[in-house]
Amino acid sequence: MEFLRLLESVRVPALDAFFSAVTYLGDELAFMALALLLFWCVDKRTGYYVFVVGLFGTLANQFLKILCRVPRPWVLDPGFTIVESARAAATGYSFPSGHTQNAVGTFGAIGLLAKRRWVKIACLALVLLVPFSRMYLGVHTPLDVGVAFLMAAILLAAFYPVFRSAGKIEKTMPYLLAAGIALAIVFVFYVSGIRADFAPGSEDASNLAHAVKNAWTLLGAIAGLLTVFLVDRKTLRFETRAPLPGQILKFVLGLALVAGIKAALKPLFYAVLPSGPADCLRYYLVVLLAGIVWPRTFSFWAKLGAKKEA
Repeated sequence: MEFLRLLESVRVPALDAFFSAVTYLGDELAFMALALLLFWCVDKRTGYYVFVVGLFGTLANQFLKILCRVPRPWVLDPGFTIVESARAAATGYSFPSGHTQNAVGTFGAIGLLAKRRWVKIACLALVLLVPFSRMYLGVHTPLDVGVAFLMAAILLAAFYPVFRSAGKIEKTMPYLLAAGIALAIVFVFYVSGIRADFAPGSEDASNLAHAVKNAWTLLGAIAGLLTVFLVDRKTLRFETRAPLPGQILKFVLGLALVAGIKAALKPLFYAVLPSGPADCLRYYLVVLLAGIVWPRTFSFWAKLGAKKEA
């Protein structure tokens, strides 16, 4: 807490605004948008790398959160203040930092596979700035951030040999994602089996409910990604290249469609299924939409952009 108090003492409005903007790059929505941009418009190999590191990292992160149950800094020390704009996104337990995990995994993956020097430099800057922003804003301790940083770095190093070449991805991805599904199933059973340890109506019970939801959604997302990979490898094999107008339309409309369907399916599935299986099925179908259905339109956007250029 001493380091957080030091940062608290040097806060000024300009830095508050800057780090509030930077920290958003570790948010789940920012991760989804950037990962889809890579997958649809830049390089599928990098997109798969980001998705796999992100999904495995979130599994490990959520498991440690519910296992260790470390309160947020302002709960540990009621006299400590945070930057209020960061409070809404700082839900659940503190250890380890989910934003740090997302940012280091995402921008680390991009930086490792990028060829352009400026991209590598920008990614390195964000790998350092986003974790620091979590401490500056007062929502995580150095331990929260350091462990999450280390976990993401280990995953990046462990999976890097798989994503260096297309050949290794073809051979390894099905087994890797199958292992992810197995781990997600274990996590579902774990969080479902510890409900008796949490007092109903307490903040801890709310945090457990959040962990249960994450367990089911991760299971659906990883199963969906495995389906996407197998279909793409066998029949789809979509191209990411297109002229700039086509790329813009492809990304903006696709992101709006994915976000809209994700939101629309929630009340529908919740009305007919228990919340856990409903989230699992919803995320599975959303991943299929993003990875199989929408890419079937890519040839159209490529032609549309080509006609505009001509």
